[in-house]
Amino acid sequence: MKPCLIFGAGDPPKRPVYAPGNALLIAADGGLVTMQSLGLTPDLFVGDRDSLTTAVPEGVEQVLLPVRKDVTDTDAAAAIALERGCDDITIYGGTGGRLDHTLANLSLLARLSKKGCRAKMTDGVTTLYAVTDGELLLPAAEKGNVSVFSFTEKCEGVTIGGLSYPLENGVLTSDFALGVSNSFIGKEARVAVRKGTLIVTTEVFA
Repeated sequence: MKPCLIFGAGDPPKRPVYAPGNALLIAADGGLVTMQSLGLTPDLFVGDRDSLTTAVPEGVEQVLLPVRKDVTDTDAAAAIALERGCDDITIYGGTGGRLDHTLANLSLLARLSKKGCRAKMTDGVTTLYAVTDGELLLPAAEKGNVSVFSFTEKCEGVTIGGLSYPLENGVLTSDFALGVSNSFIGKEARVAVRKGTLIVTTEVFA
């Protein structure tokens, strides 16, 4: 898989960020500040500069966007990542700050998942995944929270294993949070859905 790390202008990561050597690193507007604080230099800057408080380093490719547009800077960055062959996208700085942008980024995760891209958003402690007509395997943890939500109107054939509360071939709906507040029990966890898109959140303090 070809990874891409996108840095937005939300809350910075709470843990160090590992960037694989073959990863495409994208700063989405004000996310450049976060990257610089982590000692990272982007391969690409994407944005309208409305939340940028620093200069783009010389030599960094730039895609400048108009302020008035139909997509967020993070959304535009993800579209470019897909165009460049990335199929494993992680978003940092996609939560916190403005709630509307957090919700927009959840929609983005779901859309990426529907396109067959492995997509997640994390601050290093809390991670959000999107899963469409497939499965997600989570590494074993002795403790931590896991919640599973239907992002489509209905998710069918939902199976949850390796967690405190299992589910076999169940149905989750977008207007009832049946899958909230599950927990790790020291085993690898599996969350699968036959039809629909799930948002899975994990919170692991290691």
